[in-house]
Amino acid sequence: MRLGLYLNLYGTDGERPQLADAVEQARLAEQAGFEWVVLGERHLHRPGYHEILTSMTWLAAHTSTIGIATAGIVAPLYQPVVLAETLAHLDVLSGGRVTAGFVLGYRPEEFALYGVTQRERVARFEECLEIVTRLWTSESVTYEGRFTSLQDAYLSPRPVQSPRPRLWNGGRVSAVLERTARTCDGWTTSFNELDADLPGKIAEYLGYPRGSGTLGAEVILCREGFAAPTSQDARKALEEPLRDLYDAYTGWKRTSADASRYTQGWDDIVDRSVIGSSAECAERIAHYEEMGADGIILRVQPPGMSQTDALRAIEAFGELNA
Repeated sequence: MRLGLYLNLYGTDGERPQLADAVEQARLAEQAGFEWVVLGERHLHRPGYHEILTSMTWLAAHTSTIGIATAGIVAPLYQPVVLAETLAHLDVLSGGRVTAGFVLGYRPEEFALYGVTQRERVARFEECLEIVTRLWTSESVTYEGRFTSLQDAYLSPRPVQSPRPRLWNGGRVSAVLERTARTCDGWTTSFNELDADLPGKIAEYLGYPRGSGTLGAEVILCREGFAAPTSQDARKALEEPLRDLYDAYTGWKRTSADASRYTQGWDDIVDRSVIGSSAECAERIAHYEEMGADGIILRVQPPGMSQTDALRAIEAFGELNA
């Protein structure tokens, strides 16, 4: 099973955020055989949150072979040409290690910050992905869209990967699954997606027609993850910082239909995660592989967890996936 490590990019109260811990984790994940380090995006977070594209650049410069992926970039917030050019150059700088995962976004504050009308987010998302894909794969692009017009546009250099870097899209409703099959190469789940719902959603996603030029239909699960000598050790290290993160999510996701999932009990969280002893985590990974997952992105370190605990868990996952 291909594993990804979702990196904690949060700052802490009273100090500027530091990327040194994320670099240390990324290097250990590379040594441990992880497929990707994975970054998310957030804005208007008072203690601090590292900007996603510059963080990708920093991590690419401090690693050698591990993939640099996102889950995901809030595509409607971006001018598509700038995004295409930046990600293409990141692929060049990293030697072809970029996977670009996108999401629609859900926070009204973030759309207001970028001057984007939230009701336009689907149209902006689709236009952005079309422009990005065409600029990555075409010698010249002329395009007349709702938000962007291009005349004989091109990128130089284009991405290293041929025909282009892979594209992921995250979301859970049918419209997102259909759009992912039509425009992207892989579907990323939410971290709180219930196991009981996954077989149906995987089957639905795989059942939609693939769009012209797509590169497959990967299923990438995002799961809370922590491996320790015992399940009690895992709970001791993870529960308090994860609860704090979930408390924050109930505010961030007040406009989202899945906000209630962040108030569930510990057993409910474990039932949809890869948490416990190494043996229990191996069983959970095998369970998701049987379900049809091609990869699992593990969020090992919520804000507030010590670096020592996070590194131990990364190393344990590397050993059981060897």
